[in-house]
Amino acid sequence: MSSSSPSPFRAPASGLVALRRRFFALFRGRPETTAWTLVGPGLSWMLLFFIGPLLLMLFYSFKQRGVYGVVVDGYTIEHYLRFADPLYLGILWRTLKMALSCTIICLLLGYPVAYVIAAGGRFKNLLLFLVVLPFWTSFLVRTFAMIFLMRDTGLINTTLLSLGLIDEPIAMLYTPFAVMAGLVYGFLPFMVLPIYTSLEKLDPSLLEAAEVLGARPVARFLRVTLPLSMPGVAAGSLLVFIPSLGSYLTPDLLGGAKQMMIGNLVQNQFTSARNWPFGSAASFIVMALVLVAVVGFLRKRDAGPGSVL
Repeated sequence: MSSSSPSPFRAPASGLVALRRRFFALFRGRPETTAWTLVGPGLSWMLLFFIGPLLLMLFYSFKQRGVYGVVVDGYTIEHYLRFADPLYLGILWRTLKMALSCTIICLLLGYPVAYVIAAGGRFKNLLLFLVVLPFWTSFLVRTFAMIFLMRDTGLINTTLLSLGLIDEPIAMLYTPFAVMAGLVYGFLPFMVLPIYTSLEKLDPSLLEAAEVLGARPVARFLRVTLPLSMPGVAAGSLLVFIPSLGSYLTPDLLGGAKQMMIGNLVQNQFTSARNWPFGSAASFIVMALVLVAVVGFLRKRDAGPGSVL
């Protein structure tokens, strides 16, 4: 039997195998095609589940609402003009204040924590574990835990009453304090981790050089550590400000109807009010404001030596 004859145990290459070989041959020597192939799955996912819904909401924001909440034929900008009502502007202003306050509080609390973790030595991994530990539990469960802590018969009031420090329960739940406490508790790790990353990359020789030149600890921190950690501060501020601006679960559960934020307004328009066009318009207005603020912040940061960061 000739060695060139095909083996009876080996099937000839099918048309599918040949087609696959031709397909992969197209990428040989074409780096740009290979790059697009790697980016393709993620880009397709974003187009399908992010850009697609955004375009759909943009379409609905210009539609008209029917009598019973259905979307009818016709286009209008009425929903964008309606947002200029003082009621909705007041909700937007309250949301901006809460988000900005949450960012500042998280920065004041998170920077020392990140600094201690970066200088934690052998306890660094343990401290990092404690920071990310809340992520092991559902955010909804943690919010309900805050309710059990702050209600009139909760742990805080019960402890204070048993110690004789107060005569009657302190009204904490369904107040701005409760909403702020819930926002800070939920988003504080997003401030700690980026700042810790910046401090971890800090070259110790820079601090040693500053010490040799006679800089005191406060001066070393203000002139070396703080400026070099500003990228982490900027990243953490954005990671806290943007989610807190659109948060609706925390104000709904901890603030009740008294502390409505823009996220609750959008949620109500899509659910109970059944006004999808106005809810879509409100979402795009807030998205545009956030985009302008973030772009301005980043341009100010990258402006040069005279910038804030």
